[in-house]
Amino acid sequence: MRHRTVADLMTHEVVRARRDTAFKEIVRMLADNDVTAVPVVDELDRPVGVVSEADLLRRCATRTDPATPVALPVPQEWERARAEGVTAEEVMSAPAVCAQPEWSVVEAARLMAFRSVKRLPVVDEAGRLKGIVSRADLLRVFLRRDEAIREEIMRSVLHETLGLAPFDVTAEVREGRVTLRGSVDAPSLVPVIERLCAGVDGVVSVDARIGHRVDAAS
Repeated sequence: MRHRTVADLMTHEVVRARRDTAFKEIVRMLADNDVTAVPVVDELDRPVGVVSEADLLRRCATRTDPATPVALPVPQEWERARAEGVTAEEVMSAPAVCAQPEWSVVEAARLMAFRSVKRLPVVDEAGRLKGIVSRADLLRVFLRRDEAIREEIMRSVLHETLGLAPFDVTAEVREGRVTLRGSVDAPSLVPVIERLCAGVDGVVSVDARIGHRVDAAS
């Protein structure tokens, strides 16, 4: 059973900024390439930060608008300093939170959630930028065809991994939701089957309607 990796899903051609890339040039980069953020790299092409639309919008958000009747909170010093930045290095979020090409979708998703970021620059062993992976990229595993998911469950999980006969347990997949039916020799095997099937790329849920032929005490 092979899981898709970050390398399988990432964008390989990455638009990047340098430390001294000007504010307006970054805005043009985002618009011209239809992206919402760019990694900032050093002279060795190693990510040192990321500039997103949110970083750039600080310039607007921290300015006083006399025509606005609503009292806005006063920005902190660090917010004001970044808002007044004129280069990528001055406005970027740093350090860059990066992923490795061999990581699984689960590893990348957990890091995104833990660090509250929407994308991860992908780096090689030397720390050089090789790609970028976004939340949308990770969600592409759920576009797998139901038949491909069913085939992987039947062949890789039930037969090759668990050694079950073809008709011991059968799988039905609709919109990524897996329904398992059949019987096995011991009830302790049922949660193992559920866990392995849930780990197949593209699976949304698993409903295990599996009985057992031999009592656990036998």
